[in-house]
Amino acid sequence: MIKLKEKIGYGFGDMASSMFWKLFGSYLMIFYTDVFGLSAAVVGTMFLVTRVWDSVFDPIVGVIADRTNSKWGKFRPYLLYLAIPFAVIGIFTFTTPNISDTGKLVYAYITYSLMMMVYSAINVPYASLLGVMSPDPKERNILSTFRMTFAYIGSFIALLLFMPMVNKFSAGTTEQHGWMMSVIVIAIMCALLFFGCFAFTRERVKPIKEVKTSLKDDLKDLLHNKPWWILLGSGVAALVFNSIRDGATVYYFKYYIVEETYSSITLFGIPFVLSGLYLAVGQAANIIGVILAAPISNRIGKKATYMWAMIIATVLSVIFYWFDKNDLTLIFTFQVLISICAGSIFPLLWSMYADCADYSELRTGNRATGLIFSSSSMSQKFGWAIGSAVTGWLLAYFGFQANAVQSAEAIHGIKMFLSFLPAIGTILSVLFISIYPLSEKRMEGITKELEAKRKK
Repeated sequence: MIKLKEKIGYGFGDMASSMFWKLFGSYLMIFYTDVFGLSAAVVGTMFLVTRVWDSVFDPIVGVIADRTNSKWGKFRPYLLYLAIPFAVIGIFTFTTPNISDTGKLVYAYITYSLMMMVYSAINVPYASLLGVMSPDPKERNILSTFRMTFAYIGSFIALLLFMPMVNKFSAGTTEQHGWMMSVIVIAIMCALLFFGCFAFTRERVKPIKEVKTSLKDDLKDLLHNKPWWILLGSGVAALVFNSIRDGATVYYFKYYIVEETYSSITLFGIPFVLSGLYLAVGQAANIIGVILAAPISNRIGKKATYMWAMIIATVLSVIFYWFDKNDLTLIFTFQVLISICAGSIFPLLWSMYADCADYSELRTGNRATGLIFSSSSMSQKFGWAIGSAVTGWLLAYFGFQANAVQSAEAIHGIKMFLSFLPAIGTILSVLFISIYPLSEKRMEGITKELEAKRKK
């Protein structure tokens, strides 16, 4: 029985990862265009180039971690040794050097690439840690719940406090200084959380002696796993949906809503901006979606739950286009509803990936769970890369100019980023998941067959 302290400690790891992940998703694009000084099209290309490499890097990390042996286990050492590099490189990523435009572009490519690599190097072992903390599937489910809950709490904190910190640290100095100092605060919090995760968790499950298949055979099995390919497409489309909405939010509030014309909302003496509140409310709604996913999917099935969540998100996203900039109540209400739908699908996706591992084991006799999950993480990052790249390119296409009054065409484009464009991602996700073959009834049969084979 894993104690509450260890469950919380495990949650600390994804709390740290998610704080920076949300900074990347919601603020890095506008940092590079409006603060750092790069064009939107250049940033879009950089995101795609660097993230494609990072996506390939994930399975490499998974393979290396599986072969790591230390007195602290296979996966915990990465939390200990990479917490500080994670924080330091994160700070450099949001630092604006006083160099030429070409030098800035090179600096951005280097620091962002390094940040994504160290993110993978600490996050893949962290995710794998779940499999060795307990052999009990029920305990693992509880640990997963703690992980996702703390992840959204971390995102909520980062999104709520980040812009107020930027405004505070920018007062009397430069905006570049304000961004860097704000990231320093977040980075210190993340390092401490990773240290806490290392200190409070334990690896208990030891590998059994068995005939190990080659990496080539594992990859061959994965590439012939049809349900995994379907989830791959659905997951990429869902991340395109999320990344476009998150990446364009600050542009929407800065240039369409013009949030600076509104009085800041002060809570506990802290002035919050509308865009930060909008993003934070979305994270709180995501938690509601996570909570609702299990009871609804237990009643109507994971596939049906996923499809209906994405269909509802599609309809709501399309309606979002016609909101006037003064319709703040409707804008925030729809953010809550869309975020509940978005939050519900990711626990379902990870659960279905586990079903794919069972399906593969029954079909081939080989269970490459680590490869399935690391390659699935890879696909999600690739979806984020596509969404971010498309955002940058289309901002340039619509005539966006940083820190200027936008043309009607640019405003139209910015509104599209929170409505029709993410709706394309949800539609594609529905089309993929509609042909997913592993129903609850079929999984019951697969589970029984696997149990029978293991008893032989």
